[in-house]
Amino acid sequence: MAATNPKQYDHAALEPMRNRLRWMIDNIAWRWLAKIDSINGVENLPKDGPAIIMINHIAFIDPIVVLGNLPRNIIPMAKREVYDYPIWGIFPKLWEVIPVDRDGLDLNALKQALTVLKAGEIILVAPEGTRHPALQEVQEGFAWLALKADVPIVPVAIEGTPGFPSVSRKRWAEAGAKVTLGKPFKFIREGRRTPPRETLKAMSDEAMYILAQMLPEERRGEYANLENASTTHIEFI
Repeated sequence: MAATNPKQYDHAALEPMRNRLRWMIDNIAWRWLAKIDSINGVENLPKDGPAIIMINHIAFIDPIVVLGNLPRNIIPMAKREVYDYPIWGIFPKLWEVIPVDRDGLDLNALKQALTVLKAGEIILVAPEGTRHPALQEVQEGFAWLALKADVPIVPVAIEGTPGFPSVSRKRWAEAGAKVTLGKPFKFIREGRRTPPRETLKAMSDEAMYILAQMLPEERRGEYANLENASTTHIEFI
């Protein structure tokens, strides 16, 4: 896909709307749409400055559960189609979620993400690109973004979101969402050049193994064999 110039990003102009939407999430979503059981490891979220949150993605509501329960406003990257959802689509438009074309490498979305990170914001990324009950193999785009931005990565494990949003009494009587933030890390930069694709893929895999270690065995999928985990390209911070 051909890249175009990324949209101009204005943090100050967007914060009032995002704060109003946060009020709606706090006062409506957690009373009617999803049950939140626990949020752990919030101290691992940087108090200021740019960062990337990487999540496992098992249900539609996962990004909302994360951004609605952390002390800073988070800007998700999401498939372009979320803008077209009936009713729901208005919210990513108002929040200015970064839309991603999943047909190939969306360079424009990556450039927009870099612009947001340079503004000191936090990006939320689901490296798999779509929802799955267990982790799927990821490609090198995630590592390219994190390495290019040179920012901390916070792994976030999500459980208990399938079945939400829901107003069903039965679903609300069952276990709710659990969110765990792991220790932040960065990819080790070696020189100024972008590493070859195989190195970027190895970096992405190392990050996914960190996330896999935070998940129950049935959620680990392609990264179930933790004996293959390594941290050759990673430093914890």
